[in-house]
Amino acid sequence: LQKLILYKMKLNKNILPIITALIIFVVLSTIYFSPALQGKQVDQHDTKVWVGMSKEIKDYKAESGETTLWTNSMFGGMPTYLINSSNPSNLTKYFHSFLTLWDTLRPINFAILYFLGFYIALLLFKVNPWLSIVGALAFGFSSYFFIIIQAGHVTKVIAIGYMAPIVAGIYSAYNGKKLLGAIVMSIFLSTQLLINHLQITYYTMLLILPLVIIIFINNIKQKQTSEFLKSSLILLVGLLLVIGANFASLYTTYEYGKESLRGPSELNIDKNNQTSGLDKDYATSWSYGKLETFNLFIPNFTGGASGAELSKKSASYNKLLEVGATKQQANDAIKQMPTYWGPQPFTSGPVYIGALVIFLFVMGIFLVKGTLRTWLLTATALSIMLAWGKNFIFFSDLFFDYFPGYNKFRTVSMILVIAEFTIPLLGILALKNIIENKVTKEQTIKALKYSVGILTSLIVIFLINPGILSFTSETDAQLPEYLKESIITDRASIFKSDAFRSLIFVLIGAATIWLFIKNKIKATHLYIIIGLAIVIDLWAVNKRYLNDNNFVNKKNIEVPFTASKADEFILQDKTLDYRVLNLAVSTFNDASTSYFHKSIGGYHGAKMRRYQELIDFYITKEMQNIINTLQNNPTQQSVEQALQKNVVLNMLNTKYIIYNLEAPPISNNFAYGNAWFVENTEIANDANEEIKKMNNFNPTTTAIIDKRFSKELFKFTKDTTAKINLTSYKPNHLTYTTTSKSNQLAIFSEIYYDKGWNAYIDGKPTTHFRANYILRAMKIPSGKHTIEFKFEPKSWQIGSIISLTSSIILIISLILIIYLEFFKKKKIEKI
Repeated sequence: LQKLILYKMKLNKNILPIITALIIFVVLSTIYFSPALQGKQVDQHDTKVWVGMSKEIKDYKAESGETTLWTNSMFGGMPTYLINSSNPSNLTKYFHSFLTLWDTLRPINFAILYFLGFYIALLLFKVNPWLSIVGALAFGFSSYFFIIIQAGHVTKVIAIGYMAPIVAGIYSAYNGKKLLGAIVMSIFLSTQLLINHLQITYYTMLLILPLVIIIFINNIKQKQTSEFLKSSLILLVGLLLVIGANFASLYTTYEYGKESLRGPSELNIDKNNQTSGLDKDYATSWSYGKLETFNLFIPNFTGGASGAELSKKSASYNKLLEVGATKQQANDAIKQMPTYWGPQPFTSGPVYIGALVIFLFVMGIFLVKGTLRTWLLTATALSIMLAWGKNFIFFSDLFFDYFPGYNKFRTVSMILVIAEFTIPLLGILALKNIIENKVTKEQTIKALKYSVGILTSLIVIFLINPGILSFTSETDAQLPEYLKESIITDRASIFKSDAFRSLIFVLIGAATIWLFIKNKIKATHLYIIIGLAIVIDLWAVNKRYLNDNNFVNKKNIEVPFTASKADEFILQDKTLDYRVLNLAVSTFNDASTSYFHKSIGGYHGAKMRRYQELIDFYITKEMQNIINTLQNNPTQQSVEQALQKNVVLNMLNTKYIIYNLEAPPISNNFAYGNAWFVENTEIANDANEEIKKMNNFNPTTTAIIDKRFSKELFKFTKDTTAKINLTSYKPNHLTYTTTSKSNQLAIFSEIYYDKGWNAYIDGKPTTHFRANYILRAMKIPSGKHTIEFKFEPKSWQIGSIISLTSSIILIISLILIIYLEFFKKKKIEKI
């Protein structure tokens, strides 16, 4: 009986903080996102975009019950691997569904995931469960994590939520908990890969790499390489199972990546800017400024968001009144003022980690020793320097040119997610050492003095040396002259306010720790005060960028686009397949057209590289040609002449051109249709020659063929009676009928992608090849035939089998290890 009572007491002691943590996470998340309880959702730009780009996929699923792996709704056509990440064969999807609360109560579930992931990580770092609650809140409330919720970067949000336990699992595996650490790493890495945000997964690996290297070096020094190898072997087995469980999506993404913007170009026009992935200019467009890095400590260091609201006490408001604006006009104007003066093109807000969290991090530099400090400082420095991108191009070039896979990703400032993990972790470890008396009072007092001195000095230097901060931006040239001085005054005022604000939180943290080491308060009080201060600090900043005003009725999210008059006109056309060019929106950054039609444009960061090159070389020029014609007293004749010249748009079967959403579109009678026969071919020696030849040719009579496909060519003769018609359309299955007296070369107005599209003539497999840089071509024998194109990627079919098998093994391993770790070892008989 005594043993049973002791066991129950021990169990309650372990369970109570976990239950408390879950309650705190749920309550705080629910309060912050309370409008979600009223059935409202955050008005997220990228979620609307996703609804637009995935409309054809979802409609086809609803109609047929099948999942299409190809969509024609944007950029002429592309695989759906990076649009719809569903992989039904990966059974860890059920674990993912559980952790995200079956995707209900967005975005409450996202905040809970942030907190829970870091809480699990801290437990694996052997942090007190109560202190782990404080750390989870410090991590989860980081401003960037809430800003991306507002933007609708859903897969990024979830991937970040899974990041912490992945890293902690690996650390635990190398520190005595081989099986437990390996299975935690495996399960969370599998779910992270499941949602297919490979950039966050890549940054997770970059965070882990220095940890493993440092542990390896330490094991060599301590002559414990055998233990390192055992842990590494177990982790490797787990990693192989994770890769296997996600093999279908990983391999198809890898396969498509080589053909997308993330892969190398065959053109060699700008060698200095080109990499084997994204061009450097494109990849580094969003580079964090060196001074902007102080946003981590002072939220409005560089002005906050690109468009922010000023008060009626601001210099800009008074200036507007001074130059003659009415109070209403001035009030409207100050609601969206360019307060941001950093180097990024624009931003939704700063990566603010928290003044108190930064203070704890600085203390950690003095109070945490050994492997953890070396790793966390190395990873933090790496994160910040790589986030500088083009502002520290020498360092970035090393990674773009020599680090595998780094050049596949854009928005380098995103790598600050590493610092958002390492900074609170080192800070919490500092508190852990103080509370557990792993450092002396003298060491703590010394660290307090240094930390307060360093951070206070930084604030004072910025405040008393105004020349260090210019408060000016290159975009200020667009402002009226009378506002240029006032906006600088307002930016300076915003900075000063937040600088003093950060100082207050630093002093709160310092005073609390001082009281603790002087035995004036207990550890429980320390947890409460530090935790509350962190929440109050970060909560208030996050509310600047994500608040109740960002919520709208759920219907507005589910049906984000309303058909315009132009859309309604086009939708009356029941022709099976044609494309629409929308000039009334930002053509290549728009998903509304894809929601209703098959679009020449679209919105996606990984469109096909050859299609992008066609945009750069020809489509943009042809669009401008149409715009110029429409703006220059157009007549029917001048419009038709302009349309006739647009050979690339015409070969893409651009049947309608929207120039005014509230007017009927232009019907393009010069579009070449779904498919046609040509009379001649021209051979191009390489991609450069192929794209240049398109500058002056007639696609209706001539096909430009890469010499790599010359073996596919054959003798054919002109047949004026030959016909080819599209008779059935599905996004992944196209059917044509042909009639001809002799062999013909057919050009199909469909995007060429040989890693999945298979061609059939009368049900028998046949070959097809690329023509005109981007389209499909095929030999059509004489007579009457049925031609089919089916999207049947073998990589997905084989990968699905591997995914199912590996995920089953992974789940069985999870059950077995949980039994060994938490049940077999804790039988009452062994108490």
